[in-house]
Amino acid sequence: MLKIGITGGIGSGKTTVCRIFELLGTPVYYADEVSRELFASDPEIKSAILTLFGEGVLDEDNSLSRKKIAERVFGDEEQLKKLNSIIHPAVAKHFDRWLMQHSTFPYIIKEAAIMFESGAYLQMDKIITVTAPVDQRIARVMKRDRTSAEDIQRRMNAQLPEEERIKRSQFIIVNDEQKMVIPQVIELHQKFLTE
Repeated sequence: MLKIGITGGIGSGKTTVCRIFELLGTPVYYADEVSRELFASDPEIKSAILTLFGEGVLDEDNSLSRKKIAERVFGDEEQLKKLNSIIHPAVAKHFDRWLMQHSTFPYIIKEAAIMFESGAYLQMDKIITVTAPVDQRIARVMKRDRTSAEDIQRRMNAQLPEEERIKRSQFIIVNDEQKMVIPQVIELHQKFLTE
């Protein structure tokens, strides 16, 4: 079975591309969603995060506050690495179990915003980067997240540069509202079915 990774910067349209692959019958693993779910529900992760940051990262209901943790790690490379060393192994274990459940498919997709940064690309056979112009990405995220252009730009700056993602990927899907996305996905789908 081929393992295909899909990545791209914030607002590039990774999820849209993944939904098209799903419509074509391909299982898609959404690493970022799973990460959020495990973050909220896994007692081992909660315990490790509390050991790392202390009780100041809890909300009133005693759950982990993504916002408070984000404030702690934003701009602090060392703290972010420590947090990732808790989350990424848990997601990798979950992905391995998911993979077993989907072993009869010719290929699967794993979607992750930080595919290269997390090392997840090492498990993949091929990587697709979804790319879009910065102004379109900012407009999409402003609409989706109801946040400011400055905040989005800050998040973009914290991600791997677009050129680097493109250079390290085998395939590119352009989501620039000029080039149609569906034919690009169908072409890759057919290619993966025959590999």
